[in-house]
Amino acid sequence: MKFVGAHVSASGGVQNAPLNAMKIGAKAFALFTKNQRQWSAKPLTMVDIDEFKINLKESGILPKYVLPHDSYLINLGHPEEEKLEQSLEAFIDEIHRCDQLGLEMLNFHPGSHLVKLSKKEKEDEQYLSEIENASLDIVAESMNRAINATPSSKVKLVIENTAGQGTNLGYKFEHLAYIIERIDDKSRVGVCLDTCHTFTAGYDLRTPETYEHTMSEFDRIVGFEYLCAMHINDSKPPLGAKVDRHHSLGMGELGWEPFRLIMNDDRMNDMPLVLETIDETIWGEEIKALYALIGK
Repeated sequence: MKFVGAHVSASGGVQNAPLNAMKIGAKAFALFTKNQRQWSAKPLTMVDIDEFKINLKESGILPKYVLPHDSYLINLGHPEEEKLEQSLEAFIDEIHRCDQLGLEMLNFHPGSHLVKLSKKEKEDEQYLSEIENASLDIVAESMNRAINATPSSKVKLVIENTAGQGTNLGYKFEHLAYIIERIDDKSRVGVCLDTCHTFTAGYDLRTPETYEHTMSEFDRIVGFEYLCAMHINDSKPPLGAKVDRHHSLGMGELGWEPFRLIMNDDRMNDMPLVLETIDETIWGEEIKALYALIGK
């Protein structure tokens, strides 16, 4: 069974997110548990927490289909110690917030190495790999520290693949596997695949053949046992552009075929499939359109 929703607003408080999900007919949703562009945030109050849980129950959406996303400021691969510690502290706070709300996952981008590279250095695969692996080591260490700092938590740290824009890590399936291999408690780690990011990173999804090839590569390199969620987005940039620009479903370079394939792929059952498309006014229509693809 498929559980489709969108990344809904939590404006006015986290308790409003389930209500916003209900309005669009969602069976899953994502949210920010605090302002995603600020380091500091007020702690969640018992009123916030209780109202969130009441509204979530009213929505009929189970906690396992809610995918909180961490702050965009957090970089678990930051090369500077002080800024890395700031990121780690904020990340641990995000885990605590998920625990308070009774949620089971925390979705995050793996980080950025922030090294300024010349065109020649970027084209030197061995040199680039060394730079990226050094930062991926920091990401894995940060995740292990976060897990060790939250021993009573069951929140799974869900790594999202990226488009590869700038110095972002995570655009290769090998990056995801590299991180997971270095996590001590693998029960606390998972993966979210974003269709736009996957495509613009160079993995084609547009035909049954290319889709299956990409998914087989993911299974071979990472493993479907780690897939916990998907972000369902069309893409403005073309294949391999390494640019992160989402589009509404069927209106970008991907078209409708990848989404038909996903909706008929049993490997994507029983996990949140979350829209992050650019026009929130049509999310309800997009959700209905996705469900209409089942069996087609």
